Formats: sequence, structure tokens, C-alpha cells
Amino acid sequence: MRTLKHLFENNRTWSREMQARQSDFFERLARQQSPEYLWIGCSDSRLPPNEITGLMPGELFVHRNVANVVVHTDFNCLSVIEFAVEVLKVKHIIVCGHYGCGGVQAALRNLELGLIDNWLRHVRDVYIEHEAQLRGVAEESNRWDKLCELNVVKQVHNVCNTTVVQSAWKRGQQLSIHGWVYGLHDGLLRDLNVCTTGAEESNQIYNDAIEAIYQSRNKDDLNQ
Repeated sequence: MRTLKHLFENNRTWSREMQARQSDFFERLARQQSPEYLWIGCSDSRLPPNEITGLMPGELFVHRNVANVVVHTDFNCLSVIEFAVEVLKVKHIIVCGHYGCGGVQAALRNLELGLIDNWLRHVRDVYIEHEAQLRGVAEESNRWDKLCELNVVKQVHNVCNTTVVQSAWKRGQQLSIHGWVYGLHDGLLRDLNVCTTGAEESNQIYNDAIEAIYQSRNKDDLNQ
């Protein structure tokens, strides 16, 4: 199957539907993109960012990688952030992980999968940082969920500390960094309450978010 004809058929159907809703949709879309949001999410095929947020094409700028990691040596991710902040002038950067993330599970179990182990080492480092608390969680499924949350909070903190975001805040640009988790089991987004709008509040919000996850962990254990 060299041409994947069914995907082209799907595309034609989608194009007709979009034009039926709004006759000039593609004409307007071609002229410019002006999204207010940058989405940094996992590559998992079960997380279509536009669909789960109810946003149309042109309303969400997107970067995705395995386990929604933001690393200060990843020039792909940093270039996306820079373009979004300095050219598109987005007002919000959303780091969104998801429960049931295979990359996070691999880091939790310290699995050896090949080349990707080097990438997932960043998530493994998050686990090691919080290992004592995570080991105190009885059920592995709960540990997995907590590591998904801790990973998002860590990546939000990493975004806040990029030179791009720091420079934007210094020049007074309106920019908020958010941390969310998506539930595959119910299709709902959850806010981890780590929204950061300036450099001076970044560390405190990060520490508060970590503490909230620990407290939530304790509640989960009591409910076992």
C-alpha cells in the first residue's frame, strides 16, 4: 500500500466539511497563524491536542515528544518555544502530560528499551529526585500517576528557566506557563496548579505543586 488512499479520502472529506462550515476557512488560515497557545505534549497517538482542547487549526502551536520533556540542550524544543514566544507572541505555554504514559512507565521501571533510554533518562532523573516519596506509594499504578504529575511539574519549571521565557518576562511580555495532565480513561484535562507568570514566583510555585502531589499521594494511600 504505497499511497494510503484511505487517508487521502479522509482528507478530502475533512476539507469539504470545513468549507461547508466556513466557506473562507482555508483562505483565512493560509494568510496567517495567530495562536495564543503553545502546547508541549507527549507524542502518544491518543492525545490529539486540538481535539481535546476544542481548538481549531491555527489556534494552537504544537511541539510533541516522548513523555513531554523540556531539556535545555534540545534545540528543537527551544526553537519552537522561541518562535512561539518571540514571533507568534503566544500568551500561554501549556505542558501537558497524560496518565498511562509509556515513557514515564519505562522510567519508573528503569526498563532498557534502546536508544530511547537516553531520552527517558530525564524522566528517570525526576523519579530519582522523588524516589523516597514514590517508594512509599503502595500501588504501582498510583506511583505511575504521581510520576506523570511530577514530570509535568518539572518540565514546567524547565520551561520557566529557559532563556527565551526569562527574557520575555524581563521585557514585560505577558506569558503564563501551565502544567496539565490528561486522563486517557475519561478524556478530561486536570490542572496541576503550577501556572507561573513571572520569574520571581517560579520556585515557590514549583515547590508548592510538588508538595500538593505528595499530599495527594498520602490521600490515595489512605483510600487503599
